[in-house]
Amino acid sequence: MTTRVVAVVSGHVQGVGYRWFVRGLASDAGLAGSARNLPDGRVEVIVEGGDDAVRSVVAALDGSGAPGSVTRVDVRHDAVQGVHGFTVT
Repeated sequence: MTTRVVAVVSGHVQGVGYRWFVRGLASDAGLAGSARNLPDGRVEVIVEGGDDAVRSVVAALDGSGAPGSVTRVDVRHDAVQGVHGFTVT
């Protein structure tokens, strides 16, 4: 099955390579989506693809390999949109 998750990551996650870290995770897992800085200092991550791969990437968002300092990850499921590729903005 295909899943789409929107995760908003809080903490010190801007200016530390966090979006590029997420891009690497998503690319390695074959997922599509995006990572973008929000004006309030958080990062919004959208990943879409196979259920297991999405779960794995979401679990890694606050893992030991994540750059910066993640204090919270708020996750919600969203309707699959059939996106391709991964963008960083």
